[in-house]
Amino acid sequence: MTQDPLVIFTPSGKRGRVAQGTTVLSAARRLGVDLDSVCGGRGICSKCQVSPGRGQFSKHGVTVAEDALSEINAVEERYDRIRGLKPGRRLGCQAQILSDVVLDVPPESQVHRQVVRKNADARPIVMDPATRKYFVTVSEPDMHEPKGDLERLAEALRGQWRIDEVIAAPPVLAKLQQALRKGEWEVTVALHRADENGPHHIIDLWPGFRAEPLWGLAIDLGSTTVAAHLTSLEDGHVEASAGVMNPQIRFGEDLMSRVSYSMMNEGGAAEMTSAVRLAIDDLARELAAEAGIEPRDIVETVFVCNPVMHHLLLGIDPVELGQAPFALATSDAVALPARDLDLSALNPGAQVYVLPCIAGHVGADAAAVALSERPDQSDDLVLIVDVGTNAELLLGDRARVLACSSPTGPAFEGAQISSGQRAAPGAIEAIRIDPETKAPRFRVIGCETWSDEPGFWDEVGPGGVTGICGSGIIEAVAEMRIAGLVDAKGLIGSAEQTGTDRMIAEGRTHAYLIHDGSEAGGPRITVTQGDIRAIQLAKSALYAGARLLMDEREVEAVDRVVLAGAFGAHISPKHALVLGMIPDVAVEKVTSAGNAAGTGARIALCSVAARREAEALVRQITKVETAIEPRFQEHFVAANAIPHATAPFAGLRETQPLPEPSFNQGGSGEGGARRRRRARD
Repeated sequence: MTQDPLVIFTPSGKRGRVAQGTTVLSAARRLGVDLDSVCGGRGICSKCQVSPGRGQFSKHGVTVAEDALSEINAVEERYDRIRGLKPGRRLGCQAQILSDVVLDVPPESQVHRQVVRKNADARPIVMDPATRKYFVTVSEPDMHEPKGDLERLAEALRGQWRIDEVIAAPPVLAKLQQALRKGEWEVTVALHRADENGPHHIIDLWPGFRAEPLWGLAIDLGSTTVAAHLTSLEDGHVEASAGVMNPQIRFGEDLMSRVSYSMMNEGGAAEMTSAVRLAIDDLARELAAEAGIEPRDIVETVFVCNPVMHHLLLGIDPVELGQAPFALATSDAVALPARDLDLSALNPGAQVYVLPCIAGHVGADAAAVALSERPDQSDDLVLIVDVGTNAELLLGDRARVLACSSPTGPAFEGAQISSGQRAAPGAIEAIRIDPETKAPRFRVIGCETWSDEPGFWDEVGPGGVTGICGSGIIEAVAEMRIAGLVDAKGLIGSAEQTGTDRMIAEGRTHAYLIHDGSEAGGPRITVTQGDIRAIQLAKSALYAGARLLMDEREVEAVDRVVLAGAFGAHISPKHALVLGMIPDVAVEKVTSAGNAAGTGARIALCSVAARREAEALVRQITKVETAIEPRFQEHFVAANAIPHATAPFAGLRETQPLPEPSFNQGGSGEGGARRRRRARD
C-alpha cells in the first residue's frame, strides 16, 4: 500500500503525512505550522508563501522530486504577473502536495514572526576606518600641461592630504569628469585603504563638499539568523539594526545538514550561496530605508561567520568541512569588492572584509568574539561561550587561549521541541515553577508582565501564548529539576511520583503541562520526555566542549564564564548552572556579553588596526578539535545527567540545593529494564 506524502516544514521541523492533493496551507494548519493567511485561501493576500526544497535531504531522510508540488496554476500566475512572487516561491493555498516535500516558511509568511534579538552593544571604539572622506580642490585643465582629470585629482590628494597612490576603477572614472565640473573643481572623495602599505582606492566621489557621513555594515552571518548593524564610519554609532532568518534553513537546520545538502545535490552549494546573498541585499535595503539614507552611502561591509557560512558566502563549496581534516579553502582574512558577492544594494564600489577563521570548525565569528572580549588580556581564566546552533568556546588568559566548537544543534533555538518555536511575540521566554505547588508562572516575548500578575492577558493580546522559545525551554527544564519534577537522569516523574496532576502520561513517559489554551483555540504547551532528551544532548555537547578545553589547560575549574551571542544574552545564569550547560562557577561569575560577535564585527568595521589585531590574535589561539578528541565522548556521556555526573556543582549548592528524586518509569523485571533503557534513549 502506497504511503501518503510526507511533508516537512522548516524552520519549525514539524512533519506529518497528508493525503495526496492536500494544499500546503491545509497541511500547515493540520500540523500546527505557523503559516499566515488572511484571504481565506483565494490567492489574494500572498501571506501563505512557501519555498519548496528539491533534491536529497539526508537529515530528514527524504528526496524531494521536481514535481513534489502541483504545477503553478492560474491563480498563482495571475498573482505573479500583477504583484510578483520571489523566485522559487509558491502560494501555500494553491500548491498541492503530490509527493514527499520539504517546505520552508519564510519569516514574512509567519504569523508570529521571529524576533532576531541581536541588538548592537554600546562600546567605545577608536575610529580608524578603512574608508574615509576627503574634500579637495583640483586644478583646472591646462592645454600647456596635458594631464588627465584623474592625475590632477591624485596631485590634489597628494598635496592637500599627503596621499601618495590612488587607483580608480572604470565606474569611478566614468563619473569623475562630470563630478569635477559640477562641483567647480571641488569634490569629496571616498577613499578605501585596506593595507597601510597599499594604495588608496577611490570608492566614489561627489561634487563639492559632502557633509553626510559614510556608512558601513557589520554583519553577523549565523546559521540561523543574519544580523546587521548600520554603522557610521565617522563616529562608530549604530544608526539602525535589523535581522532576518537565514534562508538557508530550508536546506538544513544545522551546518552539517547544509554540507550534506551540498554533497547530495548538484549545484546545492551555489543555491545556498545565492539565497543568503539575496537575504543580505534585502537586509541592506531595509536598513538604508529605516535610516533614511541612500543604499549608495553604504561603502563597506564586514562579515563574521562560522566556517560553513564563510564558504557559502564566498561561493566556496563547503564539502571539505564535512570530513576530517576539515580543511578550509582559506583561513586568512578576505578582502574583496562587494560586487564579487553580488551585493547590488550597496555602493557599486563598496568593499568587503571577512575576518579570519581560527580553524575548520571555529570561524570568523569566534575571531570576532575574541576581538571583542580579548581573553588574551584577561588576568583570570575566562570561558567565553557563544551559544547557538553551533556553539563556539574560548578559554584563556594572558598565558594562552584555546578554542573549540561544539555541535549543540537547533534545540537551544526552540527547534525540535514539541511546543518549541523561534523567538517571537507570544513565545514563553522565562518560567518559574513553585517547588511546593508545582504550578508554573511565565513571561512571554513582547510582554513584561508575568502570567500570574494582573493585566497579563490584556498585555499579551489576541495572539495569546504561542509556544516556548530557546531561553524558555532551558528555564523550564532547569525549573523542573529544581522543583523535583525531573530526576538527575532527566526522567520526568508521574503524577503520583511528583504530587501534581500537571504530569500527563504519554505512553511509557510523562510530560509537564505549562499552559493549556485549547479551549480558546490556542496551543497546549508541554515539556515532554523527548524535549528533555533534546536539551540534554545539546547541553552535553556544550559542557563537553568546555571540559575538553579545561583538560588541555590542565585545570578543574574556571574563574568566570561569559555567555555571548543573542541567545546567550537571554539565558539565566542560574538556570544554565542548574542545567549543567557550563562548568561550575559562582552565579555572580557568570555574565553576558550580548552579541559579542556583532560587536567584534563593528570594531573591525571601524578600525583597520583592530583588523590587524584580530589577524594576529587568531594565529595565537590553539584549536582543540572535538571531533577527534577521545575524551569528548566521555565528557558528553557524563554531562547527560542534570546538571552533570562528574563535577561537584559548587555554584548553587548553598543557595539552591537540588532534590534527588529517582523516577522509575519502566516497571520491574527484564521487560521493565528494557523499557527504562528505551526511555533513556
